[in-house]
Amino acid sequence: MLIWFLPLFLIFLLVGLPVFFGLLAAPGILLFLNGQEKDITLLYRNVYNGMDSFPLMAIPFFMLAGELMNKGGITIRLVEFAQALMGHLRGGLAHVNVLSSMLFAGLSGSAVADTSALGSMLIPAMEKQGYSRKFAAAITAASSVIGPIIPPSGIMIIYAYVMGESVAALFLAGIVPGIMVGLGLMLMVKFMADKYDFPVASRKYTWPERGQASLKAFFPLMTPVIILGGILVGVFTPTEAAAVAVAYALIIGFFVLRTLTLKDIPDILTRAGLTSSVVMLLVGAAMAFKTVVSLSHAPEQLAQFILSLSENPLILLFLINILLFVVGMFLDAGPAIIILGPILGPIFISLGVDPIHFAIIMSVNLTVGLATPPMGLVLFVASAVSGERVEAIARAILPFLAVEVVVIFLITYIPAISMTIPRLTGFAN
Repeated sequence: MLIWFLPLFLIFLLVGLPVFFGLLAAPGILLFLNGQEKDITLLYRNVYNGMDSFPLMAIPFFMLAGELMNKGGITIRLVEFAQALMGHLRGGLAHVNVLSSMLFAGLSGSAVADTSALGSMLIPAMEKQGYSRKFAAAITAASSVIGPIIPPSGIMIIYAYVMGESVAALFLAGIVPGIMVGLGLMLMVKFMADKYDFPVASRKYTWPERGQASLKAFFPLMTPVIILGGILVGVFTPTEAAAVAVAYALIIGFFVLRTLTLKDIPDILTRAGLTSSVVMLLVGAAMAFKTVVSLSHAPEQLAQFILSLSENPLILLFLINILLFVVGMFLDAGPAIIILGPILGPIFISLGVDPIHFAIIMSVNLTVGLATPPMGLVLFVASAVSGERVEAIARAILPFLAVEVVVIFLITYIPAISMTIPRLTGFAN
């Protein structure tokens, strides 16, 4: 009977119940009906146990660092730097949008933060230049998924926590895939700019002007260098790196750029706390949900079903990509990783797929799901920021989603894309 927890959970999602409550209510109801009251206690105790983890402390720290940098005007400097490089191209502001997302990804690791921070600036600017509001919102939502792929990444921290992998290895493996998503989106923008005669954002900057814009963006752009450099050299752990990122953001905001004041801190802490609490509650609920998954023997049954379809890893990887893409339409990336990672990971590792490679396949696929209709979270954030209907943004984003799906399959079938940097740095075989 416990095997029905997943269909019941999906029903709860479809009727609009928040994911956190659905993750707890579906297994709780079935455990009660099955006469397993003792396991209900275990279920809800695991909500706290799932959050009580030192590696997961990195998530609120990275959230806080992103809020500090956004409030400190660092986002504006990144946009100005991107415009100095690409504003003169046809469709310049759309290119700037994508490049800004790639740069912002190295600060926050959050697609929602990217959509909110960059969208509030770039969507109105694009609309003034003649872009439709739905297109501006669509390219903002599509490019925001780069945030959790390029390090630091909240969902990769969650995957490493659940599956016992190295956070540093996952961070390194995400660099090239994240850049590929960005370049793919820029190619689509170029194609659409030539076809629909998009406007040029600005004149071509001179090299001295580009140098000046680079100097303004220098300290923000050093953030991912400090984070990854410190982890690779062994100066600090990923969790400590997140705390260092907060300290660095405070120093830059208060003493270098002088754009932060003490009055800003309560609002920053409140927003970072709210965002972090949502993520941590979802992680705790998903870990409790995972308890019932193990009690139901669903992983073993699903593994037998998957292996009965084919013994060819290439075919199975294709099928799993389709499954993950569909899951990503309805379920947030964090809970999906906690629920499906322990089920799917061992199956593909036993078939010879490198665990780091599979982690990237799963993380990128579910991240793209954040921008996929009908339930993609960043679609709703982009709608709130732009004032455009979700349905209109969903239609406009389809060409960009097609590009991201192509990148997912390239990552899947060419392991060197994600594995080269970890191997060169000694984090993978």
